[in-house]
Amino acid sequence: MINVRPAISLDAGSMAVLLNRIIEIGGTTAKTSPVTAQDLSDWMRKDDKRTAWHVAVDKEERVGGFQWIAPHPDLPPVAADIATFVEVGQTGLGIGSALFEATKNAAKTLGFQWINATIRADNEGGLIYYQSRGFLPYGRLEDVQLTNGQKVDKVLKRFEL
Repeated sequence: MINVRPAISLDAGSMAVLLNRIIEIGGTTAKTSPVTAQDLSDWMRKDDKRTAWHVAVDKEERVGGFQWIAPHPDLPPVAADIATFVEVGQTGLGIGSALFEATKNAAKTLGFQWINATIRADNEGGLIYYQSRGFLPYGRLEDVQLTNGQKVDKVLKRFEL
C-alpha cells in the first residue's frame, strides 16, 4: 500500500539515496552529480512558501518516490515547476500517480494555475508519465548543456489546474 504525505527533513537521507541511484544510471534526469541528504534538506528549507514536497512511503515508511513543485524564475508566477523521482524498478506501480494527486491538490491550494514539467527528450518513461497525467506539450529546448557537459533536448509540458 502506498501512502503519500508531505516530506520532512528526516526523509532527506532516503530521498538522496533514491535520487542518486537514478543519477548514477543516467538518462532520465538533468541532474548529473550526486546529492546529499543535507542538499535535499536545504532545498526543502530554502524554497519559498509556494513549494510543496511529497513522499510516497510503504507501511514501514520506506520512501519509494518523491515529488515537488516550486516557482521557477523562467516561469510566470501562476506556474509551478515539477520534479518527480520514483525508486528504480518501481515505476508503473502507482507511486507517481499517488504523488501527483497530492501535488496537484497542493498546487491548487498554493494558488498556481498550471504546472510545468521540463523533461529530457530522451527520457521516454518521463515523457509517458507526464502525458498519462494529462500534461500537454507546449515547447522544446534544444541543446541544453547539463553540468557534466552533455547536451540534451528538453520537452516542455504543462498541466492546467
